[in-house]
Amino acid sequence: MSRREREQRKADLLRLVQQQRLDLSAECRDWEYATARYDRSWLRLMSLRRYIAIGSSLAAIWSVRHPRRMGRWFKRGLGVWSTWRLIRSNLPQR
Repeated sequence: MSRREREQRKADLLRLVQQQRLDLSAECRDWEYATARYDRSWLRLMSLRRYIAIGSSLAAIWSVRHPRRMGRWFKRGLGVWSTWRLIRSNLPQR
């Protein structure tokens, strides 16, 4: 293999590597765009972690003291959540 052929092969390989880097960068950007909604939701959940822990502790204490009331509130909450999902599924998408 002559020097010229080696330099040509090296240039071809460098172009291939550069194209692969560009493709990888584009795929990373697409992946970040596709998962942005989940990332935001996760960060929001993590920011509310302290309040969720306090609320669940209070709910546990309350349910021990008033088990029937807690069951009633749970059923109401489940009904509100189901209604909200039904309304959201029937509204036109933005």
